[in-house]
Amino acid sequence: MQNGEKMEEKVLTKNKNGMLILILTVLAYLAALAICIFSSIYFNIVLLTLSIIWLCLGWIPLMGLRVLKPQEALVMTLFGKYVGTLKEDGFYFVNPFSTSVNPAAKTRLKQSGDVEHTTGSTINLATLTSAPAVETINKKISLKIMTLNNNKQKINDCLGNPVDIGIAVTWRVVDTAKAVFHVDNFKEYLSLQCDTALRSIVRNYPYDVAPNVDTTGDGQADDGSLRGSSEVVALRIKDEIQKRVLEAGLEIIEARITYLAYAPEIAAVMLQRQQASAIIDARKMIVDGAVGMVEMALNKLNETGVVELDEERKAAMVSNLLVVLCGNKDAQPIVNSGSLY
Repeated sequence: MQNGEKMEEKVLTKNKNGMLILILTVLAYLAALAICIFSSIYFNIVLLTLSIIWLCLGWIPLMGLRVLKPQEALVMTLFGKYVGTLKEDGFYFVNPFSTSVNPAAKTRLKQSGDVEHTTGSTINLATLTSAPAVETINKKISLKIMTLNNNKQKINDCLGNPVDIGIAVTWRVVDTAKAVFHVDNFKEYLSLQCDTALRSIVRNYPYDVAPNVDTTGDGQADDGSLRGSSEVVALRIKDEIQKRVLEAGLEIIEARITYLAYAPEIAAVMLQRQQASAIIDARKMIVDGAVGMVEMALNKLNETGVVELDEERKAAMVSNLLVVLCGNKDAQPIVNSGSLY
């Protein structure tokens, strides 16, 4: 592949003859063993030599046998050249000297929680495990839908407030050639691009709805926020990750926000702010309701003519009613047993 040339996936579909090769190789071994015994008895040097050579080298075709389960793939190279990919389940026979390639074979992305190294240090990439003894198992690429759940990140929102946020990304490999040859390790590459895309999108949004904030980039203020527009934010994160991993042959199926909170250093202050805002909203609703009830009471008194009140008495009545309706405690009634004035 020349520099800058695109690697295209070639799916091998005509190599499902592993069982036939296995049977023929076993029969050839049995025949060689019988010929070896026959030649040693009748002193046929030529047949004896040929049978011994086959008994010594006949195992070489067995090196070309490959078994694939559903949703697995093998990227094959021959002396460094890409020859194709086995993607369908079955029993295959390929060139015995071809090798399977998977740079991410020792890298495992956890399905949940953070990703760690086996040495104990926590990172955002993957767990390195010891290589299995069998190469074909070690080098297989899973085509199943998988989940990546990186560490929670501390990111400043568009107002500069530090926010802790975590996402879960479901993904799968769709182009094995790109995944193997276009990037060094497609699993580590995916993990790093998820972190980068998350920072790129989150910094455009406030945690809560804020005035005069443009989250879409169209020059118009809107009501977008991390807490209130989580579906929109998740969709933008998914699209951003997809653009970044397209060259790695990966498909991003879904991205979801799994954790969202203010950073611990400002969480208490922001909680007080939210409580104050809630109290103000509640008080505003109480006052609006109390004013309406006082207005209704005065109108009802005027309609029925139960009592005639001058402006001064109306003002006193309004004041008393507002105190009763807007107070935090139950009112203590006072009975006036004297005259009205």
